[in-house]
Amino acid sequence: MVLLINFLLHLEDYIAPFIQAYGAWVYTLLFAVIFVETGLVIMPILPGDSLIFIAGTIAATGALNPYLLFILLSIAAILGDSMNYWIGKSFGLRVFSRFINQEYLDKTRLFFHNHGRKTIVLARFMPIIRTFAPFIAGIGEMNYLSFLSYNIIGGIVWVGLFVFSGYYFGNIPFVKDNLTIVILLIILISFIPAIIEYIRHLRRARANKV
Repeated sequence: MVLLINFLLHLEDYIAPFIQAYGAWVYTLLFAVIFVETGLVIMPILPGDSLIFIAGTIAATGALNPYLLFILLSIAAILGDSMNYWIGKSFGLRVFSRFINQEYLDKTRLFFHNHGRKTIVLARFMPIIRTFAPFIAGIGEMNYLSFLSYNIIGGIVWVGLFVFSGYYFGNIPFVKDNLTIVILLIILISFIPAIIEYIRHLRRARANKV
């Protein structure tokens, strides 16, 4: 069990050996990891951005097809968020009803009514938050068609950005020699949208007080 957890948490280190051993089955593995990372609220620790980026760098060597990778992982991300939404909508309140104040629930519903579309797209680029956002959108009863539309947009943009960034830039000597640092930078950059939105929120709050 410990070995399995270590394998999943450091999956990006095992992709190349996995391809050598199992070939095209790596597509199934990558699809499953992205689907679970976005689809199960209890699995936010699985790799997302870094895994897709590294898959893109490997695609640049010819070991994977970047376009097939883009299509499959986009589908995985979209289906994962959709499942997470329905889990939140169907079971979220039953599980957390004793812990959620009705006032907070009403505020959550109002928030996703007013800002849900933007949140679903931006959350794609924020580790951990990416896993919780669709679940909370389900609890907040965000309109599903609206959720689905922005889920598709967010999923395609998120996967496309990291697959093709890895494909075109991942094998540049500096990036290749400093891959750990680059991955850490990717994770840090992923939080920029949340920071910007928080600053905007503070400014709006201050403006309303004046």
